[in-house]
Amino acid sequence: MGSTVLSLRIDGELLDRLRQHAAKRGMSVQDYVVRTLIRDDFDERFKLAVEETEKFYGETEKLCGPTGPVTRDPIT
Repeated sequence: MGSTVLSLRIDGELLDRLRQHAAKRGMSVQDYVVRTLIRDDFDERFKLAVEETEKFYGETEKLCGPTGPVTRDPIT
C-alpha cells in the first residue's frame, strides 16, 4: 500500500497540544496523528460491527442480561 500526502492547516495551540501528546509517547507529531486516526477508524469499525451483530442476533442485553451471561442461582 502506498502513501499519500495530506496537508492540514491547524491552530497553533492545537499543534502545541499534539506535540506534547506525541512527545509523551516518544513519537513525531505525524506518527501520533496517523496512529490516532487509525485507532479512531478501528473504533468506528468495531462499533459498527457490534451494532450489526446486535441487529442480527438481537440486543446483547436481552441475550446476556445487563451484567453478562445469565446463570442459574447456586443451590443453597
